[in-house]
Amino acid sequence: MRGRSGELAEVAESGLVTRRGTFRAVAFRDEPGGPEHLALVRGDVRSGEDVLVRVHSECLTGDVFGALRCECGDQLGGALDEIARAARGVLVYLRGHEGRGIGLVAKVRTHVLQDERGLDTIDSATALGLPVDVRDYGPAARVLHHLGVGSVHLLSNNPDKVAALEEHGVRVAARVPLLAPAHDGNVRYLTAKRDRMGHDLPQLGAVSRA
Repeated sequence: MRGRSGELAEVAESGLVTRRGTFRAVAFRDEPGGPEHLALVRGDVRSGEDVLVRVHSECLTGDVFGALRCECGDQLGGALDEIARAARGVLVYLRGHEGRGIGLVAKVRTHVLQDERGLDTIDSATALGLPVDVRDYGPAARVLHHLGVGSVHLLSNNPDKVAALEEHGVRVAARVPLLAPAHDGNVRYLTAKRDRMGHDLPQLGAVSRA
């Protein structure tokens, strides 16, 4: 169990050279036996205010294999680009968040319902008796505290993520849009996120809310 002060259970750090430059890789486990997560840190963020931060939920299909059903891969790359340009920031990659926390097997089962029955990302989960969103942002908050981040400019289109981080003691000074292009492959997914989950996605323009 974590101590009362909220320390991380395990932490290991090293340099990580990427095509976007060198980051500090902070691998951590929030609690013994829990998922391993990763924070990529650019520049000096300790005691920093208004640090550019992306809290990214694991999406194997989008992040690794470039699936077009969601915008996750585009957002991951876009966030790293923004942090590299700013020369200061943190990307927290949270594992165990696949399919908004339902896991990879269950997520793929929802894809079948989306393709065969036309259900959206929400109804396809509930049709299987699964929750819509069970992600825990506590680990992200605790690693940001561990890194000494004072306040953040959060790269996100999701107002609920702002509230979730603030509930865990992270001061969100601003929310910075992280918009991916809408196209035939992801428009149903993005429309459901906008209309049913409250995400701010102005790039959808005049896409029907019906």
